[in-house]
Amino acid sequence: MPITTKQKRWLKQQTHHLKPVVTVGQHGLTDAVLAELEQALAHHELLKVKVSAGDRTERDAAITEICEHTGALLIGRIGHIASFYRHNPRKRDPLALQDG
Repeated sequence: MPITTKQKRWLKQQTHHLKPVVTVGQHGLTDAVLAELEQALAHHELLKVKVSAGDRTERDAAITEICEHTGALLIGRIGHIASFYRHNPRKRDPLALQDG
């Protein structure tokens, strides 16, 4: 689902107050972590993930793998914290309010 720049900016504002829901540790993206990410995205739609594994290139690879595996959009990243959004069709669309 493509989103506009205005919608992405609004989503970044919404993630500001959130705490990381999932932490990717030294063992990287295990099946259990990916399952937890799937469940968290289905429930919250918009969440923060703390990626504490390795150096910057390893964190970039983990973030890319999260996007590919879950189908979520990367909203923003600051240091070890990345924000993701994936629309849940069973919930009200928060981006519909931002189309104007």
